[in-house]
Amino acid sequence: MSDPVVILGGGCTGPLLGLLLARRGHTVRLYERRADARRVQLPAGRSINLALAARGIAALERAGVVEAVRPLLVPMRGRMVHDLAGEPRFLRYGQRPHELLYAVSRADLNRVLVDAAEAAGVQFHFEHACRGADFTRGQVEIEDLVAGLRFELPLAAVLAADGSGSALRQAMVGAGLASAREETLAHRYKELTIPAGRDGRHQLALGALHIWPRGGHMLIALPNVDGTFTATLFLPAEGGPVSFASLAPAGAARRLFERDFPGVLALVADLEAQYAANPVGRMSTVYAAPWHAGGRALLIGDAAHAIVPFHGQGMNCAFEDCRVLDELLATAPDWQTRFARFDALRREDTAAIARMAIENYTEMRDTVRDPSFALQKELSLELERRHPERFIPRYSMVMFHSEIPYAEAERRGAIQARLLDEATRGCTRLGDVRLAPLEAAITAQLAPIAPPGA
Repeated sequence: MSDPVVILGGGCTGPLLGLLLARRGHTVRLYERRADARRVQLPAGRSINLALAARGIAALERAGVVEAVRPLLVPMRGRMVHDLAGEPRFLRYGQRPHELLYAVSRADLNRVLVDAAEAAGVQFHFEHACRGADFTRGQVEIEDLVAGLRFELPLAAVLAADGSGSALRQAMVGAGLASAREETLAHRYKELTIPAGRDGRHQLALGALHIWPRGGHMLIALPNVDGTFTATLFLPAEGGPVSFASLAPAGAARRLFERDFPGVLALVADLEAQYAANPVGRMSTVYAAPWHAGGRALLIGDAAHAIVPFHGQGMNCAFEDCRVLDELLATAPDWQTRFARFDALRREDTAAIARMAIENYTEMRDTVRDPSFALQKELSLELERRHPERFIPRYSMVMFHSEIPYAEAERRGAIQARLLDEATRGCTRLGDVRLAPLEAAITAQLAPIAPPGA
């Protein structure tokens, strides 16, 4: 091998990418701005837990770490929807045993991936930050934050997995080698912890992602292996009667929970202390082009195409990036060809999931409350049973079918949404739907999809 491959960023994506590269015989050096999370407690800020789905699992399988990750996973088979009135409603994600998501601690997953990458030979340099790059001289600048010293590395096969605020992306833009823009969502988020009960068990039903949809805002909760739930409150940043700005006065957060989330308030005795202590996070979509500078540098994961979190695909999409790049290592002869092909292969798909993630926010906080949503969900599952090779719900294509590209899921999903809307118009129950013409339309408009491995 020639020069070592340099990876910027030690979150979950960087170590997975390093592990894949090391397994192919590359010498890999990884530089991470933060301290080693295996040895120090890092401050709060990023989301505490994540949803692992088929695309992420496929990448972990390729890296040989699925069994090491499995003890960290808490299965979720559907959404538990908590309306203000009535009993909670459970809406299954899919109808097959494998169609489920897994809640996983970001910190625990990161530790497993760092350990595996380190064991494979990846050299980790924590508390080292990228400070820029000189593309004329072919150097990337790194600062050792402990020693206060800066040094340069050759700008050859530098892979930036350093997140939505990527320093290397900024350097590419500054050098006129790329363009980028960030669209920040008008909503923000704050995380809270629902503690385990006195017996150490979960206080909400397991096997579900819990949602309290309230139209313009919502609360969700994902289970953790220790009996807690991580709850995330999503509100507009400002404007209107409910926003993070409107909750600034003392007692305002408690009053919001008393009115909109009373069941959760009963479980969180220290709500006001948590609310005051935990930061408000921003959510953005990043658009950049190109993602590479010849064969010298490549943006990957959030550094290239950060998305909002409402489809649970940010990490899964980044892991899929790693899998695709790893496949290119075996087929493309040099870094320039690999990087260019990666850009061409992933651009349409990452744009599609960015759009679908924003659409899913509207569904989670509002549409899921509409009776027609439940009817269309029921009809969708029935059509999948009848035509499993043609009609696959869009959510299932995104979450449970790693072999279906995001762009294809979006395209087929649009056709299916139109058919469902037309078929359920004026209907209140499944028995009202005229299935014969609907099935004929499915046969005419949706080509069959070969099962995985066919």
